[in-house]
Amino acid sequence: MNRLRRLLVWLSRIHQCRGFGIQSPSDYAFVRYVVNEHWPYYAYDVLPPDDWQRRKLGRLYFRLANWRQPSAMQPDDYQPYWQAGCRKVQFQPDIAKVELGRVDIDDHKGYETLLAKCGEQSVVVVEGISRNWARWHGMERDTRCGTTFDLYYCGIIFYDLGRAKHNYRINF
Repeated sequence: MNRLRRLLVWLSRIHQCRGFGIQSPSDYAFVRYVVNEHWPYYAYDVLPPDDWQRRKLGRLYFRLANWRQPSAMQPDDYQPYWQAGCRKVQFQPDIAKVELGRVDIDDHKGYETLLAKCGEQSVVVVEGISRNWARWHGMERDTRCGTTFDLYYCGIIFYDLGRAKHNYRINF
């Protein structure tokens, strides 16, 4: 049943894959070369074997860390993936500024704590958005957030308010 559901999600978003319809060159490049990059990276073989969803998200987080190259992050369950993507990243429980972060959709307090530390260069991944669509849409509409990417399994929020606010729905 899980395979059927994944197929239905993928088919419902087929017209929104690989950057189709994205007019912004930077957003197109992000979707094409970070989110939906299908070429095998150098570290995929050494990353921990997990179930399909954790592996899919872990590889996305690896590519995000490789693209963003954060200097500090809060430790979490995906630490091997972040570390493989950016070897210089330091994991600290309390960071002054968020460059790249991850939070669960149901962790309201954690999200507000991260949000207080976000600046123009911050990128936050919100995992599990399909469990709480109302909360995710509230995050999309928040005036403190810039461009958002809905990947069904997770959402990515850019806090650069200098760019045009847009909510992309991507087939991931």
